[in-house]
Amino acid sequence: MPRIENDIKLDFKDVLLRPKRSTLKSRSEVDLMRSYTFRNSKGSYRGIPIVAANMDTVGTFEMALALSKFTLFTAIHKHYSVDDWKEFATKNQECVQSVAVSTGTGEGDFDRLGEILAAVPQLQYICVDVANGYSEHFVHFVKDVRQKYPTQTIMAGNVVTGEMVEELILAGADIIKVGIGPGSVCTTRKKTGVGYPQLSAVIECADAAHGLGGHIISDGGCTCPGDVSKAFGAGADFVMLGGMLAGHSESGGEVIEKNGKKYKLFYGMSSDTAMKRHAGGVAEYSTSQKF
Repeated sequence: MPRIENDIKLDFKDVLLRPKRSTLKSRSEVDLMRSYTFRNSKGSYRGIPIVAANMDTVGTFEMALALSKFTLFTAIHKHYSVDDWKEFATKNQECVQSVAVSTGTGEGDFDRLGEILAAVPQLQYICVDVANGYSEHFVHFVKDVRQKYPTQTIMAGNVVTGEMVEELILAGADIIKVGIGPGSVCTTRKKTGVGYPQLSAVIECADAAHGLGGHIISDGGCTCPGDVSKAFGAGADFVMLGGMLAGHSESGGEVIEKNGKKYKLFYGMSSDTAMKRHAGGVAEYSTSQKF
């Protein structure tokens, strides 16, 4: 039976950071670099833990090249071909360590992931990405990826509860993507009624992950730098950004004109727009998320 949770759950807009005395003289003295060692892959990371989302309007090769200069990370969207990856890796060897190859869990995705990793074996990060990670199939897919790629660092999600974070870490994932529905162009909460306030999700999932030596990414809901700070304050190891990066020249959105002004198209990856662009339309069983 469904159970109503009566305790308060928080989103970024519900809280403020209370200031505290600091020894720093200026914001320019803040050190944003972080170093991590991952639980399952045993791989190491050092950089500024901001991640460009693996949306085709954000997670582009062009974005990766720009962000890697500042030690930021990019989860590359899953719609590049094997040849695209070969060309990118050949021309930009120094950037390959700052990107993840993304995959879904559908038919053919595991084989396609294998083809990309065979073509670019220096890729160290894999992002297994679905809108809602609460299925046995998803967990089994993560296990299969871990078994075949024991030294690659696996990001997996999205989930919003501690027990699922623990299950995915024990299945072989290193970094769990946390967030269902908080993104600016995501209508999962509205369409399906499924979700969880993002700040509370990060707090609870970070606690579960850190108890097992794992890590989390706060994915979605950040509309300004203050939200990024709140996510880190809640325990996130990485923060993933979509909308905040979507309007830049390196993003992949189509330029449209409206009321005499130019905009870049930005949409969710389960949206009607994305499905028409990459899959020929929305499947009959799928709930659309419209721009």
